[in-house]
Amino acid sequence: MDIYLLRRSLVQNEAPRRFETGLTDVLQWRRDVRHFRAEPVAEADMQHLLHSAALAPSVGNAQPWRFVRVRSPDLREALADHVDTCSAAAAASLADEDIRQRYRRLKLHGLREAPEIMAVFSDEAPSAGKRLGIATMPEALRYSTVMAIHTMWLAAAARGIGLGWVSILDPSVVTAMLDVPGDWTLIGLLCIGYPAEPATVPELERRGWQAREPIADRVIER
Repeated sequence: MDIYLLRRSLVQNEAPRRFETGLTDVLQWRRDVRHFRAEPVAEADMQHLLHSAALAPSVGNAQPWRFVRVRSPDLREALADHVDTCSAAAAASLADEDIRQRYRRLKLHGLREAPEIMAVFSDEAPSAGKRLGIATMPEALRYSTVMAIHTMWLAAAARGIGLGWVSILDPSVVTAMLDVPGDWTLIGLLCIGYPAEPATVPELERRGWQAREPIADRVIER
């Protein structure tokens, strides 16, 4: 083979390998962050995350995701208080005393510390998409919004920005607090900012709550 063609072939083959390695790193080191630095996230970076989220696939191309950025300090504190109340109730409901005490020692959100708070809703009746693909599985709209959150999460990790998903809450209460349309369903309440410290192991694993289990245990064949 001509040395020029061989060299070009090697270069062309190397780029996909580098991309795959970088993507694997982002997937492996993405974290659910609860501890944040006070440093603000640049608006250009926030816009990048939103535009990245919009690249997610969606059923019928309906793009049902709706983002609410929480700017009000009073609203942020109200959300944090609500989550604390729900967390205390969840801890009290645990029958095992050891697990209950371990639960109470966990830091489960960064709503008071994270520079950015964002609620993500799924529109149950979007005008886009013309209802393609949801006649028998309308929940696919919500799955699409989850994909948008995950896409944002990976884009954040690639820029060294942390994201924490808060789910210990009452969706109806949060929806009322944020005064959004009635046909929007809350999917996630997100804390966004720079992690207080890097972590190579998920926090719940570091604290002995739950380690990642082998994927082979979760694959079956028929």
